[in-house]
Amino acid sequence: MDTRFYKALIVQDEHDEPEDGYGVVFPDLPGCTTSGDTVEQAYEHAFEALALHVEGMNEDGIPLPEPTRFNAPLPPWLADVGGKIERSVLVPVRIPGRAIRISITMDKGLLGRLDAEAAASGDTRSGYIAEAVRRRMEREHHRTER
Repeated sequence: MDTRFYKALIVQDEHDEPEDGYGVVFPDLPGCTTSGDTVEQAYEHAFEALALHVEGMNEDGIPLPEPTRFNAPLPPWLADVGGKIERSVLVPVRIPGRAIRISITMDKGLLGRLDAEAAASGDTRSGYIAEAVRRRMEREHHRTER
């Protein structure tokens, strides 16, 4: 899986009231937004918002744009975003590969537990399995690097 870094702008509400919080927009990905009560919280939320946006685009078969240069001019649609830009930051996201259908065999009881866990976490069965395998492989990779 590739990792890309997309520029995010953390914007304070145009009323300059700190209690109004901060919004996050991604110039390369119109519609990908989030917010937080503090700059730090907004930045933390940016990771999840970007990951979900990229996942949705991938599932819908929409090609992802390449990230623009960090110092590239902002796109015209950002003229409509009110507020003061507090920070420009890079947010990493893993780019999923093309999904393919597979067939696996699993104990019926384990499958029931899997489906319950996936549903409770808001994932699909396939998404839950893929994330579990990804985490296991990362753990194994880190263990063998030592």
